Amino acid sequence: MTNVVITGTGLFVPEHTIDNDALVASFNAWVDAENLRRAEAGSEERLAHSSSEFIVKASGIHSRHVLDAEGILDPERMRPRLRERSNDEPSIQGEMGVAAARQALEHAGVAAGKIDLVIVGCSNLERPYPAIAVELQALLGAGGYAFDMNVACSSATFAIETAANAIRAGSVARALVVNPEICSAHLNFRDRDSHFIFGDACTAIVLERDDLATAESRFEIIGTRLVTRFSNAIRNNAGFLNRVTDSDPQALDKLFVQEGRRVFKEVCPLVAALITDHLASLDHRGDDLARMWLHQANRHMNDLIARRVLGRDPSEQEAPVILDRFANTSSAGSIIAFHLHRDGLAPGALGVICSFGAGYSAGSVVVKRV
Repeated sequence: MTNVVITGTGLFVPEHTIDNDALVASFNAWVDAENLRRAEAGSEERLAHSSSEFIVKASGIHSRHVLDAEGILDPERMRPRLRERSNDEPSIQGEMGVAAARQALEHAGVAAGKIDLVIVGCSNLERPYPAIAVELQALLGAGGYAFDMNVACSSATFAIETAANAIRAGSVARALVVNPEICSAHLNFRDRDSHFIFGDACTAIVLERDDLATAESRFEIIGTRLVTRFSNAIRNNAGFLNRVTDSDPQALDKLFVQEGRRVFKEVCPLVAALITDHLASLDHRGDDLARMWLHQANRHMNDLIARRVLGRDPSEQEAPVILDRFANTSSAGSIIAFHLHRDGLAPGALGVICSFGAGYSAGSVVVKRV
């Protein structure tokens, strides 16, 4: 069977950052104004302030990168302000993808024209069609074919398996997986329980047939496993049917909503079992892992999952955390962790890239340092 290796990774992050203090100040200013409006209207219901301490305790997040900070921090707006582009201009996600992809291609030592497959996988695509992946293919000058896919926060691992299978089947020799996440655009910054969760970023990964790869640093994909289970606990109802159902496109249910405690309770055992069972099928155990690049949604979730898989508390090296400064970047999170913490492993060392989220969906990619 053809061996598939990851030979390059890339990362694009916007220049704007928002720390917890700035985000809380904006939120609390809006809460004060909203409570005043409610009092003047005769309502006794009051909204509670947020705090940096609450955010860190709930999630482990300290700051996040965003495409636009000014619009988010404006208490009268509280959403990013992004310029609408003409049909002849590159899309926002296309530009993000180019930046991350070029870095990944450079690391892999691969020219864009040698890419046979481009997959863009992310939680929110800025348009239904033409596919962002096909646009990115054109912007890069890649060959072959391209398509978009959405499995929410698991889009990267699902795309990796799809690309790896295409290489193993012999239909392509090299593939590029890109995850452009504009999470700030679907976040309700007026919801105390979630206004701090997300950031924006884009990642890219180059996958190749092992016999074609020239990069010194490479990771062989020794197995992939995916699982889905339907749940309404994480949801986003924005879509093209909103206009024909006469629903309010600004309504809260058209943005990211989740039942956080339920998600924690249901997803953690699902993911821990996925990784453990996947390793067992490859004749490995949790303590064989040198590194776990987990989805960066919540520090407590990652700690619990790693502890169940390893059978003990993980070290910072074994389960690196990047969400403290990037926040949750949906499908890009586990790839950011891999991109920033892939070095220092000895040849033969095992690791797992794992993502999980809405759906529910979860993906496990077990890799070996070559």
